[in-house]
Amino acid sequence: MRAAFGHWKYIAKNIWFVLPFAVLPAVFLALSLDYTSVGATVRTFFTVTPREGFVEYFRTWSLIRIDGVLGGVYSALAFVAVILCAVPMLVLVEKHMRIGKRTLSGLMKGSLSLFFSVFLVVLGYLALYEVWAVVLSAVLFVIAQIKITALAYVFYVLAFLLLTFALFYVATVFYLWLPCRQATGFGPYEAFLYSYRLMTGVRWKLILGFTVSFFSCMVCTALFSLLPEAAFRVLLLLLYAALFLSFLIRMETVYFETDKLDREDVLKSYRGY
Repeated sequence: MRAAFGHWKYIAKNIWFVLPFAVLPAVFLALSLDYTSVGATVRTFFTVTPREGFVEYFRTWSLIRIDGVLGGVYSALAFVAVILCAVPMLVLVEKHMRIGKRTLSGLMKGSLSLFFSVFLVVLGYLALYEVWAVVLSAVLFVIAQIKITALAYVFYVLAFLLLTFALFYVATVFYLWLPCRQATGFGPYEAFLYSYRLMTGVRWKLILGFTVSFFSCMVCTALFSLLPEAAFRVLLLLLYAALFLSFLIRMETVYFETDKLDREDVLKSYRGY
């Protein structure tokens, strides 16, 4: 369970160290969700039947808003904010775990060397998620054509679970690539091979962690969508800040654990540092 949830201990202990990096991404991610479509889909599912059009489903699940120019701008800014805030946070967190000190020395050099790798990872995960959103929306639209409501609900839930499992499974494949590149300095392909071997030992634990995070987010988002839009956005901001920290810091904690590296931030605390 440490691989899936152990990172929360680091976040809780160092919350004021890492939280500032999560604010800006969380703001724009919260603005990137289509409040109208999410609310309509939730109400339709629980009060009528699971029947929506493809576009409505996509607008519900996608992080790229297509309901207007401003929505598209928010999505673009979210992408940029995630990269710009993830880079320095990962540099500082990795350094803290490696030498046990929270200092800003070497931040600029580390950020420059890590920037392109973070860009690729964020772009890759965004592309993966959006492909999943398109496929899910298409499948749910087909299921919505089933006339028997009970059968439509069954297929809806099964399709959602299967496609979400596929998303998590693929997401684990290169989850440790970034911290491996960061810690070893390997080339892209060598880092992928090495990180993949490490990941296979914790794949199911990672999938469990992703599942808990994703479904917690989904349930909270559905509940928030019943509130006025202002409350919806504020609560999403808090939720996405937690998810941003969780997703990235889990990378570091799992990598240190699987590669059997000493966590100096932990060891020094045991020594009374």
